[in-house]
Amino acid sequence: MTTIDTTSNDHQKNSDWYNDPEHNYRDYWKGRGYEDAAERMAIKRLLDGKHFRHAVDIGGGYGRLCIFLENYADKVTLTDPSQQQLDIAKDYLKDHPEIDRQIMQVEQMDFADGSVDLLTIVRILHHIPHPEKAFAEIARVLSTDGYFLMEFANYGHARNRLRHFLRGEDLPKEPVDIRPKAHQTAEYAPFVNHNPLTIKKQLKEAGLEVKRILSVSNLRSPALKKIVPHNLMLAVEGILQPALSRVYFGPSVFFLIHKAK
Repeated sequence: MTTIDTTSNDHQKNSDWYNDPEHNYRDYWKGRGYEDAAERMAIKRLLDGKHFRHAVDIGGGYGRLCIFLENYADKVTLTDPSQQQLDIAKDYLKDHPEIDRQIMQVEQMDFADGSVDLLTIVRILHHIPHPEKAFAEIARVLSTDGYFLMEFANYGHARNRLRHFLRGEDLPKEPVDIRPKAHQTAEYAPFVNHNPLTIKKQLKEAGLEVKRILSVSNLRSPALKKIVPHNLMLAVEGILQPALSRVYFGPSVFFLIHKAK
């Protein structure tokens, strides 16, 4: 286990990390129907009954969730730091020309103060070891009555908590680098798991307050997916998401966030 010092902000994001001609992110989702459906279930749960003027999917890659977000917003904008991802999105979203695509870093977004009433981050925070600047920027562009919906890779999931307990160790507060040793250098994209309590503290310092929590992808297991019917897995997932939320059971956590009053 390698932790990353959160007191340092020397690490700079590099969009070239995500412009890899050998990697098509759409292909990554082949065989991950359970995870995709579990995430959509969580989003639907958290946004049920809400509708927004402008939704921005931050770091949304090829636009996997953008069409889904159209159910909740008059306008949807896809942002990503990678031109390659946005080029793939052009094809994926070809039947949805109304979805805007913009190359953008989350730490410096081209939106006016308080101009966006829904911001989403799904499967991106694992590339941001030090999210404080990103959270401050999100707080800047988020409208007073807007929402920020965020997913992150949870280091405090049940198996890790049990492993640390058996070793007599506390969970690390700082992000944990889960890259292979050979890839733990600046030439490779960061890939970390976060402690949920640390994330909540960082959000609070940015003036953002967690309103709802869901534990997601609770049954994520290649073995389970081979033997348990897809619909049954999702039926159980639907029960577990709210039931296990406060103990951060699953490998993925969703927060619904509002500006602090």
